[in-house]
Amino acid sequence: MCVFLSSRLGTLSEAIIIFVYFGLLNIAIFYINYLYLVPKYLSIHKYGTLIIHIILLIGFSGFLKYALAYLFKQDVLIRNGSQITFIQYYIAAVFTGIFFIFLSTAFKFGVDWFLNEKVKKNLEKEKLIAELAFLRSQINPHFLFNSLNNIYSLAYQKSDKAPEAIIKLSEIMRYMLQESNEPKVKLVREIRYLENYIELQKLRFKGHVFVNLDIGGNYAEQQIAPLILISFIENVFKHGVVSEFESPVKINIRINNSELKFDIRNKKSRLNKDESSGIGLSNVKRRLDLLYPGDYVLNIEEDSETYYCTLSLILAR
Repeated sequence: MCVFLSSRLGTLSEAIIIFVYFGLLNIAIFYINYLYLVPKYLSIHKYGTLIIHIILLIGFSGFLKYALAYLFKQDVLIRNGSQITFIQYYIAAVFTGIFFIFLSTAFKFGVDWFLNEKVKKNLEKEKLIAELAFLRSQINPHFLFNSLNNIYSLAYQKSDKAPEAIIKLSEIMRYMLQESNEPKVKLVREIRYLENYIELQKLRFKGHVFVNLDIGGNYAEQQIAPLILISFIENVFKHGVVSEFESPVKINIRINNSELKFDIRNKKSRLNKDESSGIGLSNVKRRLDLLYPGDYVLNIEEDSETYYCTLSLILAR
């Protein structure tokens, strides 16, 4: 149709007829297919029915366009003194209809793909949040259980250090309940949490704990995902030797720009064997995978005497 009418745009009336009336018909074809035919029949996989309806739509629109063209015969059908035949005009109208059907179908598939991708990403995000919440919930009860056992032991022994232990635990629990639910916390608060945990363990061991915690670098403005480092330190007290002056636990934390380097070395205990020893580390590995994909390197080495772990973590990109 566009081929036959391209030379007929000489007057304002011709332009109005072609672009308004025929434009509205083409827009109607587009939206009937886009809003009704494709959604209705593709969703139930009735492809044959869809094709039949599209053919009927194109065929009917061809007749309707010719009727409209005949109504404005002088402006549309007469060219150079001769009249365009019905067959010529109808074939052009069919090809125009096919073009708008193709356009609306492609647009429909494009919009659906975009919406599906958006829904998929939202579902992945919700799954990530749920999984992180589950992993974090595994940390809190585990630590609370161990700490309460420690305080119970002090209270049973009527130790004067029990009140101090309760204060340390309250600080730790305040951090875990109020701040650790955030995606990121200040690194200074996370380090303070580690220090409190070590101090609480020293009370449990009646001060016979030899842990060298060395922190360096400018970390005042840095942020980190909460409770990332605690599992490594927990494992030291669960499975390592912490009471030998000759073999102290060495924990180093270094911050260079936005990179954190954490390493911990301790002597392994031959007495403390825990079947669940891998749960904490598998938990933290999974959290690192989810929170810092491609931004961390974790290396764990051990022999019959020593356990050594290093973590290099990019805190921010």
